[in-house]
Amino acid sequence: MTGSNLLIVMSDEHQARAMGCAGHPFVQTPNLDALAARGLRFTDAYTPSPICVPARASFATGQPVHVTGLWDNAMPYDGSIPGWGHALQTGGVPVESIGKLHYRATEDPAGFDVEHLPMHVADGVGMVWASIRREDERVVQTTGRMLGDYIGPGTSKYTDYDAAVTDRARRWFHDRAASGDTRPWCLFVGLVAPHFPLVCPPEFYDLYPTADLPPVKLHPKDGHPRHPWVEKQNAMMDSETKFRDADERLRAIASYFGLVSWLDHNVGRILAALQAAGYGDDTTVVYTSDHGDNVGARGLWGKSNLYQESVAVPLVMAGPGIPVGTCGTAVDLLDLAATIPAHFGQPFDAPGTPLTDIAAAPEDPERAILSQYHAAGAVSGACMLKKGRWKLNHYVGFAPELFDLVGDPEETTNLAADPAHAGTLAALQSDLRARLDPEGTDARAFADQAAMIARYGGREAALQLGAPGATPPPEIAR
Repeated sequence: MTGSNLLIVMSDEHQARAMGCAGHPFVQTPNLDALAARGLRFTDAYTPSPICVPARASFATGQPVHVTGLWDNAMPYDGSIPGWGHALQTGGVPVESIGKLHYRATEDPAGFDVEHLPMHVADGVGMVWASIRREDERVVQTTGRMLGDYIGPGTSKYTDYDAAVTDRARRWFHDRAASGDTRPWCLFVGLVAPHFPLVCPPEFYDLYPTADLPPVKLHPKDGHPRHPWVEKQNAMMDSETKFRDADERLRAIASYFGLVSWLDHNVGRILAALQAAGYGDDTTVVYTSDHGDNVGARGLWGKSNLYQESVAVPLVMAGPGIPVGTCGTAVDLLDLAATIPAHFGQPFDAPGTPLTDIAAAPEDPERAILSQYHAAGAVSGACMLKKGRWKLNHYVGFAPELFDLVGDPEETTNLAADPAHAGTLAALQSDLRARLDPEGTDARAFADQAAMIARYGGREAALQLGAPGATPPPEIAR
């Protein structure tokens, strides 16, 4: 066991490029930038699945989605698959959480000694209605909108919740220091910003005047058709068509980036309290998010696809012995999961590699990363394989996409049908199939979801189960 504590801060829906230290042209994240300046930023990090519950279950267990079998937001982690938290508990390492987990329920043995202010899926079941995915069975939402009824400056239950989580984390450091317990500890802090609803505290909203916002890329109204799989996935909710006018759409963009700065503000308060409690010099800090957000690119909002805006995540690590700079080796949240037990010298049986080992080795430009999506809106399974400069998006039953992320980092040109790249496409497809069977995995996901829907009483009953939009936070003392 090392002498260093470990603090993991995970936000929700933070686009990887939306940090000053990542080169974003206007977003303001001074606290995350300062963390990166004294530590290591992984410049090519990914989620195992671009939606909350499967991503967090994979992070908890260190296993990819096709191994956990937790496919969507109605299949939350319940502790039955051993995870990094259990590894720490077995080793006698104090491990607690504060804030959003998005697991099933507080009473589940999810690997924490204590869960403070936990946010779990609604009613312990999650979005069962969104598990109905087949095109001839699902319901397309024509009323309401996922992003929230009001968009713009103000406060919401989510911003109130983040403030409470931040305050609780700050008290936790003080209480821990006063306890006399000198054992190295692990604390997980889950913040919800910049996840919708897109309501942002005014002082952070005002950082992003709508008149100064640049246009989004590849918008369908400008003659850029979406990939057919993406078109069908987006059609289930289609937030883009539900803006009241162009000004509200701009307010949505300003609110998202304002919420990124609000998140950064809370990270700064947490790290200041860590320092004030005397833990600043002997605590390793990791910041990341569960997935990204499209923020209007291609006329898409939220996550739920395999483009970089959605599938790439920020990942910064700083603390004793952590090198300063950047690491270009591709990594994912499974690697972060493996990092946590390794930090305390505890065994953990999972496929990821500890980030400290990756950082200590020469950069590996060909390290491959898998992500997959079998959740809301997906009429079939989708898998991403990113390897070197190349990225394959494989859609079961649809034509693939192939992008050159060096020559075309914005993913504007699909090279899959270009004969000049047929060899690259075939090699990536072969590599993907060596990792999982896309068609077999797709069939398993549909079968598991159908069985769950049957347990709840069938389609009509399932349509009534789960929050219609963002998961409600727990009640907090005002």
